[in-house]
Amino acid sequence: MSNPMMDRTIREGVQAGRNQAPVMSDQQLNDLFNQPAAENRNTGRPVDDRAMTYDDVMMKTGVLFAILLAGAVLGWFVPVLAFPAMLIGLVLGLVNAFKREPNKALIIGYAAFQGVFLGGISGIFEARYSGIVLQAVLATLCVFGVMLALFKFKGVRYGSKMMKFMMIAVGGYAVFSLINFGVAMFTGTGGARSVEITLFGMTMPLGVIIGIVATVLAAMTLIADFQMIEEGVKQRIPEKYSWLCAFSLMTTLVWLYLEILRLISYFRN
Repeated sequence: MSNPMMDRTIREGVQAGRNQAPVMSDQQLNDLFNQPAAENRNTGRPVDDRAMTYDDVMMKTGVLFAILLAGAVLGWFVPVLAFPAMLIGLVLGLVNAFKREPNKALIIGYAAFQGVFLGGISGIFEARYSGIVLQAVLATLCVFGVMLALFKFKGVRYGSKMMKFMMIAVGGYAVFSLINFGVAMFTGTGGARSVEITLFGMTMPLGVIIGIVATVLAAMTLIADFQMIEEGVKQRIPEKYSWLCAFSLMTTLVWLYLEILRLISYFRN
C-alpha cells in the first residue's frame, strides 16, 4: 500500500539531514537520549517508533487466516476435535478480548483452535447438506465486500451512540448464545432456535429470525472493525496492536460465516 517512490524520497531526505547535522558532544548525546519520549497530542501516549499501518493489519490477518485454515483442515477430517477446540477457543477468545495488551501467542492459539472447531462443524454441515460450505463461504465473502465498499466509498461510519448500541447488542447476543447453548446441551434439543413460530400465516423456526438478526449484526460489526483499524492508523498506535485488529476482524468474519452457515441450513432443511 505504500508508495515506493515516496519511501525513497523520505529515506534520501533523512539521509541528507543526517549528513548536514552538526556533530554533537557526548554530553549532548546523553541529554538527547535522556529526554522523555514524544507524546501523541490526541492520546497523550508515547509515540512508538514503529506505528501501525494498514499493511501490518493485512499481513497479520493473512497469517491468522492461514493458521485458521490449517486448523480447519484438521477439524474437517477429525470432527471429534470440534467440541474441545470450541471450548478452548472460547476461553482464548475471552482472554484476548479483555487483555489490555495484545498477546501474539494467545491470538495465534485462538486462530488454531477456532480453525479446528470451524473445520469440524463445517464438515458436519457438509455431510448433511452437500455444497452448503461453499455457499456459506461465498456469501461471507460477498457480505465482507459489500460492507468494505460501504465503508470505503460511501463513508459509512459509526458515531459514539451507535458504537454503544453495537457493544450492547453484540454483548446481549453473546449472552443469549451461551445460555441457548447450555439449554441445548442439557435438554438435548436445539434450544430457542428449534422453537417454531407463526408469522403472517407462515410457520418457521425461531432460528431463522435469530439467524437473520445475528447475520445483520455481524455484518454491521465489520464496519466497527474497519473504523477501529482506520482510527488506529490515524492515531499512529504501536505496531503491536495490529495483532489485536487482525484478531477482531477474524473473529467477526468467523461469526458471520457460522451465522450464514446455520441460516442456509434452515432453508436447505
